[in-house]
Amino acid sequence: MLKLTKKADYGLIAMRHLAQNAEQGSCSAKDLADAYGIPQEALAKILQRLARAGLLKSMHGTRGGYTLSRDPHQISALEVIVAIDGPLFMTSCFSDRNCDQTDRCTVREPLRKVGESIQEVLGRLTISEMTDPPAEGERKDEKRGFVKLGAAAIQPV
Repeated sequence: MLKLTKKADYGLIAMRHLAQNAEQGSCSAKDLADAYGIPQEALAKILQRLARAGLLKSMHGTRGGYTLSRDPHQISALEVIVAIDGPLFMTSCFSDRNCDQTDRCTVREPLRKVGESIQEVLGRLTISEMTDPPAEGERKDEKRGFVKLGAAAIQPV
């Protein structure tokens, strides 16, 4: 099963919170951790990674904390995930070139396409879009607006 790590989840939660509360100024790792029940030490390390990646600004002092370094419309979920976990790979053969099945593998190319599709979707999903969730049973598509999630396909509203 393909799923995000807890660290990536926490990073996206923090980025979303900072985007939603930008007018209040910076937010400390402790305040974020307390608000979402996240272990403070783990979150502090995640926020430091995001700051090193240039996605957050870190301010020291009594009013210190973190703020987004760019407009939330310009920060993608993929950027956050990669800053925390590194590149995304569907299978180990994309990162491990010493696979003994390379010459006979019949699934590498289809899985590469799936991986590219996932990265494309995450690259289009901005932190800003995550701050204003659509109604239940819908999701926002940049090209088509809000779309209902159906059992077989996504239908334009």
